[in-house]
Amino acid sequence: GAGVEYLLLVGYMRILSKQFCDYWAGRCINVHPSLLPKHAGGMDLEVHQAVIDAKEPESGCTIHEVTEEVDGGPIVIQKVVKVDESDTAESLKSKVQALEGVAFIEAIQKKCKTTVSYADAGVSIDAGNSLVEMIKPACKATRRPGCDADLGGFGGLFDLAAAGYKSEDTIIIGATDGVGTKLRVAHMTKKHESVGIDLVAMCVNDLIVAGGEPLFFLDYFATGKLDVNEAAAVVKGIAEGCSQAGCGLIGGETAEMPSMYAPGDYDLAGFSVGAVHKDKVLPQNVSAGDVLLGLPSSGVHSNGFSLVRKLVEKANLDYESACPWDKNAGTVGDSLLTPTKIYVKCCLPLLKKDMLTGLSHITGGGLLENLPRSLPSNVKAEITGHPPLPAVFSWMKQTSGLDDYEMLRTFNNGVGMVLIVKSGVVDEAKALLREAGEDVVYDLGVLTERQGDEEQVEMKCSLA
Repeated sequence: GAGVEYLLLVGYMRILSKQFCDYWAGRCINVHPSLLPKHAGGMDLEVHQAVIDAKEPESGCTIHEVTEEVDGGPIVIQKVVKVDESDTAESLKSKVQALEGVAFIEAIQKKCKTTVSYADAGVSIDAGNSLVEMIKPACKATRRPGCDADLGGFGGLFDLAAAGYKSEDTIIIGATDGVGTKLRVAHMTKKHESVGIDLVAMCVNDLIVAGGEPLFFLDYFATGKLDVNEAAAVVKGIAEGCSQAGCGLIGGETAEMPSMYAPGDYDLAGFSVGAVHKDKVLPQNVSAGDVLLGLPSSGVHSNGFSLVRKLVEKANLDYESACPWDKNAGTVGDSLLTPTKIYVKCCLPLLKKDMLTGLSHITGGGLLENLPRSLPSNVKAEITGHPPLPAVFSWMKQTSGLDDYEMLRTFNNGVGMVLIVKSGVVDEAKALLREAGEDVVYDLGVLTERQGDEEQVEMKCSLA
């Protein structure tokens, strides 16, 4: 080593031997002109062009330890720049190169420190504390009978009796879900306010299908590096979703995990708990002759986004493009980020009056896969009045080339919740729904006797 303690590779474009890498392990660093692990392996302008072609909103440089795996060693420092629409590979290179010297200096200073803090490992305790203070008012606003929605304890508390439930005749319901790859749209557009509503909706809409009332909610937010403002926007959306659902946000977990997520990425999970009286659990007494009512969705909701994103790519659009299916929506991203509709407050009045024999939340798998989950094996659903496809689904049907069957087992197609109602109370049920703000209620069809192994959902109309 000739007295050398730390080795810096700048513009060095040769593959190093195993012997070299083993000898200098932890003492040799290299700079790469992208935010690794994205766009590893390339060199110079081809890396910057790849960033532009991928429509990345950000790029930068990465200082990483050198290992046998090209651009695969542990990340030491990353510096970020914004990618402008007008950037070329050459202009982006200039912006990134201006940060490389600064990044190298920080990497050397980091190496020279004799103590290693949690912050040095990439976790900021101060940022976590700042986030808690920022979100406390939003969480406090979700107070309801049974909880105060205070943060800071080791666990959230809920008083069932204060919410009107006696333990001896109450069943607790739990539901958990995420937002899926809809988060990728939020990441790409840097619009994080609505995905928290999605998170709550995906849980509480499942919960009410069992006939229960959502009582409280907890969230899990995981990221590689905590952006306090970004995380606060997400949690404020969660609080808004809880307010719409009438449940308290009584706690959550923010996990900052360096190297687990790419820069700017995060993931969400939600957990909702509700209660139902033992004799009110749904589905119950579902039978032939029951009527199917449909409630409109607000859009794509939070399912099928792996396909949705593929279709956006196929149509040569990005999330900042003008929305081709809705001129009033602004951009593609704005339309797709429309939050999932929460059906709790419109369904609870019907549940309290024992007017529903079942419910079905139309999520991944669509009408064909979800409705049978609420039906006994001896009945089937005859769909005679499916509403016209909303514009976003018409565009996806045309762009994808999918037939009705595949659309119906992939998307909600404009129907987000199905209510199963006894025929004698249909008019009263519709009146209660209108009082709750549901101006549009679809007459989807009826339940009939099922013969043998018939499909449990029979479409007697086409998607138009």
